[in-house]
Amino acid sequence: MRPIVQGGQTRILLRDPLQLTDKTLLVPQPLAPVLVLCDGTREDAKALSASLAVRYGLRISPGVIEQLLTALDEALLLDNATFAQARDRVLAEYLQAPFRSPINAGQSYPANVDELRRLLQGYLDAAESELAASCYASLPTHEDASAMSSNICGLVSPHIDYARGGPVYARVWKRAAEMVQAADLAVVLGTDHFGEDGQLTLTRQHYATPFGTLPTAREAVDALAEAMGAEMAFAGELRHRSEHSIELAAIWLHYIREGQPCEFVPILCGSFGRFIRGEAEPEGDPAINALLGAFKDVVAGRRVVVVAAGDLSHVGPAFGGQPVDFVGRARLQAADDELIERVCAGDAEGFLTAVRRVQDRNNVCGVPPIYLALRMLGRVQGERVAYDRCPADEDGASLVSVCGVVWK
Repeated sequence: MRPIVQGGQTRILLRDPLQLTDKTLLVPQPLAPVLVLCDGTREDAKALSASLAVRYGLRISPGVIEQLLTALDEALLLDNATFAQARDRVLAEYLQAPFRSPINAGQSYPANVDELRRLLQGYLDAAESELAASCYASLPTHEDASAMSSNICGLVSPHIDYARGGPVYARVWKRAAEMVQAADLAVVLGTDHFGEDGQLTLTRQHYATPFGTLPTAREAVDALAEAMGAEMAFAGELRHRSEHSIELAAIWLHYIREGQPCEFVPILCGSFGRFIRGEAEPEGDPAINALLGAFKDVVAGRRVVVVAAGDLSHVGPAFGGQPVDFVGRARLQAADDELIERVCAGDAEGFLTAVRRVQDRNNVCGVPPIYLALRMLGRVQGERVAYDRCPADEDGASLVSVCGVVWK
């Protein structure tokens, strides 16, 4: 749901995040209160019309409201039988398919495998000279790594589109190439942009990319689900179908491995809103503790790479804030630098505390996957490989920041 200006008038753009339909709806701003009152407690358009008059002093006829309700229904935006039938049908199709299709192919990146190779290799070639001149100076050496789990490593990768984030993707995946190629299990934690607060969502479906299929480690998924509770673990499984965060990381994983698959565990991570607001602590969350406890058994004896597919800050008018000027850019980078410093120090608590201290005023959408990756990795040190601030509107007044970090 977001406001847009069309013909000088503000409208609210509504779209189903599950993408059960390609229909979108533009609701005139004066009708927005109708949406607020569509909470299931009123029987029909007449009741809504009466409530609007009492609560807001608005005179909107039942006929107009009925037209809006019909449009909402056709766009699958009402929680009703129409939506439930469509959801159940699409979920059945998703579960019966041989793999989860790369839904963003042809949109966020080329669907043609040769074109995609050229695109990714172009980003890698541009990054090669810079990476060749650098080293893992801030990573632990062979000697001081003995106290850590030697079979597990990881990275932070963006999930922004390649057009804006391509150079950062390339630099971090190129730096991590050796450990990615050596892994026999990849655990990819992706931001679930539409997931419920604190929800962690698994899937047994394999993930296809234009390079082939990454086979989901179903025994590992089942072990995690048993620990978490299957109902909780798979409640939002359909969101895997349309969420882009894991998909964009999976493509780089597959390409860096030169098309060779490895077993894969995709985990979508919902909002940490209640943790950021201080209403609860992640250390006491049953789902998180169950996931982390089972993770230790799942990765035992395996060469594992953990990928946190998460962007950093989202600031400016595109995200409900003020335009970002020169001073705002400097403040943004300082705030991001603090977060990245905590990430490189392997400090999950410090990372979350830095976000919580300012009540996440910069809208850091990568908090859940990055925090959970740090908890999975345990005692770890990392290197900041890349950072960028990407435009998020035509005026350059809104920005999305992204980073690349490698952990060993």
